[in-house]
Amino acid sequence: MTKRTPLTPASALIRLAGTSAIALGLCGMAAQAQDVSASDFGADFAAMAKLKDVTAKGKGKIGVLLPDTASSARYTSFDEPYLKKAFEMAGLSSDDLIISNAQGSEADQLTQAQTDISQGATVLLLDPISSGGGAAVEQYAKERGVAVIDYDRLTVGGSRDYYISFDNVSVGKLIGQGMEECLADWKVADPDILVMAGSPDDNNATLFKQGYMDVLKPKFDDGTYNNAGEPAGTWDPSVARTTFEQQFTAHENINAVVTPNDDNANAVISYLKTLRVPPNTFPTTGQDATVTGLQNILTGYQCGTVYKPIYLEAQAAAALALYVRAGETPPEGLINGQTMDSSQNKEVPSILMVPIWVTAKNLADTVVKDNFVDVAKLCTGDAADACKAAGIGN
Repeated sequence: MTKRTPLTPASALIRLAGTSAIALGLCGMAAQAQDVSASDFGADFAAMAKLKDVTAKGKGKIGVLLPDTASSARYTSFDEPYLKKAFEMAGLSSDDLIISNAQGSEADQLTQAQTDISQGATVLLLDPISSGGGAAVEQYAKERGVAVIDYDRLTVGGSRDYYISFDNVSVGKLIGQGMEECLADWKVADPDILVMAGSPDDNNATLFKQGYMDVLKPKFDDGTYNNAGEPAGTWDPSVARTTFEQQFTAHENINAVVTPNDDNANAVISYLKTLRVPPNTFPTTGQDATVTGLQNILTGYQCGTVYKPIYLEAQAAAALALYVRAGETPPEGLINGQTMDSSQNKEVPSILMVPIWVTAKNLADTVVKDNFVDVAKLCTGDAADACKAAGIGN
């Protein structure tokens, strides 16, 4: 039988201190396990499970306010299901999540926000249709003590607490750099480039254009490229086509177009096809990695597209909303940037994810590998042979 030495007061204090240190260490490990950074998220959504304790501490519902389906199909195809999955993996009950789409109506988006708050929402994730409409939502929420996080688009002049998106100036730079590379690869002589843009009331469109003009303006200034014009922007493909037709009729030397997303690019490409413009001769650019955009890339009508892995953005947004809902300060590793609100001359704490330029060369290793696109839908019609050449679906 082992003989136990009686504890002296001093040794008892030492043992107590050691036990306390171990307990504090364990608590620290638990707290650390809950922390997530902007680089932790992946296609398996596993990082969200770290947030179950944070979710358990939170009170109230989370309202997600999506803008439309016209500017991009992503909101119903990707954002909504990814957000649902992210919150579910973090342990949030489906009863505590409300997701709405305003279908382009600012009045409806405000009404949806009001309804969410009346039903107990303590945090809103807002993707504003415009900054004016977003500011109205944020003012209403602020007056009722409800936190707002801008999702994907910044509400310029708003009163949100945080902003989550991709680095949108970098998105634009990828578009500009993609145009440069394409002009060289397709051997376009004397580039005469029409510079198109997204809707002027979308702050992201402003940032995209800032990015691609940062790349292209030096070439315009030194005469390497000609700037054929910068018409008013839009996210409506039918308007984009009309704009391009008018510009092309007035400036027949145009031989390349900076288009800010795949839908606008496809509108331009559709018109070029009516003129029997051959592939790999008239560069266009894009964004969103839509099936149509990817098919246009594979068949030689679009240089590339900016792929934004929305599953990363959705997880980061859900994580941030859960910290805010729990009344906790988000970890330093999660808030990885600042975004300037040009109206307020104020930096907004932000999570900025990294976009990817996709061409036929890396399409298989990006959007296909991530299951972002259905190969069966992609590799049809004129794109079937191009898919094989790109190593897709073999």
